[in-house]
Amino acid sequence: MTTTPQTFPQDFLFGAATASYQIEGGAHEGGRGRSIWDTFCATPDKVVGGDNGDVACDHFHRWEDDVDMMVDLGLQAYRFSIAWPRVQPGGTGEFNEEGIAFYRNLITRLIDKGIKPLITLYHWDLPQELQDKGGWVNRETVDHFVAYATRMFHEFNADVDMWATFNEPWVAAFVGYGAGAHAPGHTDPVEALTAAHHLNLAHARAYRAMKAINPSPSIGLVNNCHTPRPWDPSNPQDLAASAHIDALANTMFHQPFIDGGYPEILRPNTAHLTDWAFVHAGDEAEMKGAVDWFGVNYYASHLVRHNPHKGKAHSDVATLADGHKAGAGTAWPGDEEIEFMPPLGDLTAMGWNIDPSALTAHLLKIHRETGKPIYVTENGSAWDDVVDADGRVRDTNRIAYAHGHIGAVLGAIHEGADVRGYMAWSLMDNFEWAQGYAKRFGIVRVDYDTLERRWKDSAYWYAEVLRQRAVVPTDAELADTPPRTF
Repeated sequence: MTTTPQTFPQDFLFGAATASYQIEGGAHEGGRGRSIWDTFCATPDKVVGGDNGDVACDHFHRWEDDVDMMVDLGLQAYRFSIAWPRVQPGGTGEFNEEGIAFYRNLITRLIDKGIKPLITLYHWDLPQELQDKGGWVNRETVDHFVAYATRMFHEFNADVDMWATFNEPWVAAFVGYGAGAHAPGHTDPVEALTAAHHLNLAHARAYRAMKAINPSPSIGLVNNCHTPRPWDPSNPQDLAASAHIDALANTMFHQPFIDGGYPEILRPNTAHLTDWAFVHAGDEAEMKGAVDWFGVNYYASHLVRHNPHKGKAHSDVATLADGHKAGAGTAWPGDEEIEFMPPLGDLTAMGWNIDPSALTAHLLKIHRETGKPIYVTENGSAWDDVVDADGRVRDTNRIAYAHGHIGAVLGAIHEGADVRGYMAWSLMDNFEWAQGYAKRFGIVRVDYDTLERRWKDSAYWYAEVLRQRAVVPTDAELADTPPRTF
């Protein structure tokens, strides 16, 4: 049974997203320096299969064909990240003109093909030399990021009018410095809180420096969405547990830019860990107003409860971030009596639940709490894809997931949320961080032996969504042609 397509506003922006370390490859070419992810991948037992991003999808060499593929899909926008160590190998000092030229050529081709470039300045690949000096725990890294961001803005602001400073600072801080499941692999809750504050401060300072150059481009911040619902909504302790996770995961990364301060519950809930001396006088005031829009990355929802008997046996909370075990660390400072419950219902290949209603709820929440325009900057699902004998990848689960979530975005718009765009994650299969190449999120399949790109059925379906600008039925007729390969 089919249903009538639901149509999006004419100015709604549809696209797809990727990240530099996940697709570029060329790790030892073009003057690129070493990143914390190069180091992390070289550390035994950190990444599934011992995989790394040295080649990834080889986008560094195949970018022209990849843009042509975007044109065929009908993308209006392409969200990508600049690799800081490619354009400034050490994170300080000299910039690498060859690396800058790579992104300039990519931007030019996108614009020539009618695709809007959306730049993310930081998607987790910190130059290793900066990590050697403390990384995001070192306040000096804030100034180094501002210098890098300012240079990139000087280079590209005439052609790019939409920028994001950071992708998912919660992951960079709490999974990288707290849980130990991402680079740099530390397990210190105070380091995690310190890094989170420095990431926020770096966003604010970069925002103001960029606006001083040209106030016209729109500059935002991309946060991953957690929807920590209480296991028992009638239990005050479960409600308090949910509020603590919400403060760490969500409001910590948008409230400072709206109200000029962190959520009130954070300091008392973490007072046994730190006195928050890393927040200097004037920092929070400096953050207020330093944002034009918020990006929301959404994949799954979560159930939490109060558990006084949990002790030091932390839930495998990093699984919520990337499907990889956290080891001895925690991504949630102050979570000693908070437990993440097993997800309910059908699960994706990442072990994540499928809950479009939580996306609608979160978009409405961000709308209420910020009043800023919102873009869904990542949304997608991983499945164990199979290439059939005829060359097709019939990923009906991915289509069903996308159908439900794109519909959830439209539902949020109908309820009043100012949502202006949707970026599918991901354009193509890629290096999935600590999961290596074991998980596939792409609507385009990448053969990691030949690097051939092959449209999955979800790519055909998404192309039809873009053509109709509507939530088309999951059983919409797909192009009955030999699979497109690149």
